[in-house]
Amino acid sequence: MDGVLADVESSWVHVHKRFGVNNDHSLYAYLRGDITDLEFIHRDIQLWKDKDPQVSAAKIMNILDEVPMMPGAGETLHELRNRGFKTAIVSAGIDLLADLVIEKLPFDAHLANGFETDDQGMLTGKGILNVKLMDKGEAVRRVAEKLGATKEDTVSIGNSSYDVSMFNESSLGIAFCPEDDIVRQKADAVVDKKDLTGILEFI
Repeated sequence: MDGVLADVESSWVHVHKRFGVNNDHSLYAYLRGDITDLEFIHRDIQLWKDKDPQVSAAKIMNILDEVPMMPGAGETLHELRNRGFKTAIVSAGIDLLADLVIEKLPFDAHLANGFETDDQGMLTGKGILNVKLMDKGEAVRRVAEKLGATKEDTVSIGNSSYDVSMFNESSLGIAFCPEDDIVRQKADAVVDKKDLTGILEFI
């Protein structure tokens, strides 16, 4: 989703910037294996709560509503549907952004990460883990099974090294505006132009 369907580097980082916080220390701890995915999410949420103890899901939704769609996303999704493809979002980004995306575009399934709220819609500080950042491939397998698709039927589109595990569970992996050399090298096809319709020729 982030950097592919939504024109944003990271939905988490987008919110961090709005709160004026930085999560680099948590990212490095995660990459070293010192913390789990769920602890990583918890630390991110805590950064927001430290700035605004009464932060609500509605406030986060408003911040994410600013994120523009990727050029060509609408045309691409409608063309895929016309061709008979089933489509799904698999993202370690924020599920509220996924909710906003599927309000605009046709998807059959979506998996992303989020956070718990209390009865008043305030963030409790606990995260919800559906997609592991370093193992998105496992989530792709779950979604494919739900949609009745085999590995041979599956195409994955990603933009960073974190997406390579998705390619491993697909017959075709497309790097879209790749952020690093790893995803570029591991992909079966590469689209460098910031226009999602570029993936259609390969599919």
